[in-house]
Amino acid sequence: MRVYLPATFNSLTELNESGVIHARSGWAFAVTDALREFYTSGDEEELSDVAFDQAALASLRLLAVGDVEKFPHRRVVVSADVDDAHVTPVPDNGESVVRLEPAAVELDDVAAIHVDVPDAEEATAKAVTAIDAADLGDEDAELTVGDAQDNWLAFYDPSELPVLIELL
Repeated sequence: MRVYLPATFNSLTELNESGVIHARSGWAFAVTDALREFYTSGDEEELSDVAFDQAALASLRLLAVGDVEKFPHRRVVVSADVDDAHVTPVPDNGESVVRLEPAAVELDDVAAIHVDVPDAEEATAKAVTAIDAADLGDEDAELTVGDAQDNWLAFYDPSELPVLIELL
């Protein structure tokens, strides 16, 4: 099953150094039965986009808690293919939320790495400061977070990870 792990640049450094990335508290996002039921139309690719966007939003939340030394304004999502037996849907927390057990994903299972481009940093920085207010229903904050979410994340093949780390 394809899962989307919200991450930060620190997570990519860990993945590059150890060959393993850990899903924060075991949480990830995927196309689940609950997601399929919630969206009455849309193909698998569109549903994957929804799960991916939720992971990108969760990456924004990771940035907001300040667990970032380098690139505090770049969202990161790691797409990985894991055995279905290691994935448990947690629909009470959102239609696409899953728990990974074990929470560690090997580099060999990583399908792609996605990182905000430099032009998105300003919108992401604003969203980092607005995310808590957006959660409380502040409309201006929701728009600010939406602006960041509208930016595409650049795609990197897992084999490019060492070069990505070095270049950034």
